[in-house]
Amino acid sequence: MEITVQMVYEAMARLAPPQLAESWDNVGLLVDCGRPVTRALTTLDITPEVVEEAARLGCEMIVSHHPVIFSPLKKLSSRDVPFLLVQAGISAICMHTNYDAAEGGVNEILAELFAMRDPEPFANGCGRVGEIDPISVPQLAALAQDRLGCFCVPPLEGPAVQVKYTDNGRPVRRLAVISGAGGSMFEDALAVGADCLLTGEASHHAACDAKRLGLGLIAAGHYATEYPAAAALAARLQEEVPGLVAVASRENRDPFTYL
Repeated sequence: MEITVQMVYEAMARLAPPQLAESWDNVGLLVDCGRPVTRALTTLDITPEVVEEAARLGCEMIVSHHPVIFSPLKKLSSRDVPFLLVQAGISAICMHTNYDAAEGGVNEILAELFAMRDPEPFANGCGRVGEIDPISVPQLAALAQDRLGCFCVPPLEGPAVQVKYTDNGRPVRRLAVISGAGGSMFEDALAVGADCLLTGEASHHAACDAKRLGLGLIAAGHYATEYPAAAALAARLQEEVPGLVAVASRENRDPFTYL
C-alpha cells in the first residue's frame, strides 16, 4: 500500500498530539510536497546539510523536532530551508513542544536515560520529575556528559557534550528534567520538590537564582538533551507506519564547536 504524507502525519499526531503544543508554537505538516513516502529522516533541526542528506538517502520526508517555519515568512530565497525542501520534493513534519510533553516523547526519554522512577509531568506537562538513586550534582553532571554524549553526532573538534552546573551541596534524590531551553523553569522544579533541574540551556541569572534557592542546576546543552529523542523517533515511526523506512540523521550536529 502506498504511504502518503498524510498517513505519516497522522502517525506522528498519535505519537505527539498537536493539542499538547504551546500556543506560541508552530507544529504539524509544515511543508507538503505531496509525494508518496517510502523513506523518512528524523532529526532535531532541518538544516541545508540535513536536506542534502535526506535527498542523498532517497527520503521523501523529514520529521523534525524544531519547526522549519516558525515566524511568518515574508519572503523566500534559495538560501531558505523551506525553499530547499520544496526544490528537493521533500515534505516536513515538525513536532516541537507537543513532542516534549507527549508520552514517550523528548522528556520521558530524557527521564529514562537517568533511570527516573515513576516520572510525572510538571511545568505545564512539558517536563518530567521523579525519584532517582542518590547522587551528587557534580556526579550527575558527569553522568549527563557520558550518557548524552553516546547519542550525539560529535562535532569536528571538542567533546560531544559540554556540561555546566550549579551545585547546591546536597544529594539529588528527586530530579526534574526539561530538554532544550528550560533553565527559566527552575521555580517550577522547586515547586514539585526537585533537588536538581537538568536542562539544556540556562541563563546566568537563572543559575544565580537557583543557587540562592538551593536548587541544583545542570545545563547539558540544547542539542544534547533533545537529540536522543530525535534518534529514537526513527524506530517508533517505523513501528507506527508499516512499510516505512525511517533513519536518524547523521548530519544534524550541534551548531556549536567547543574549545
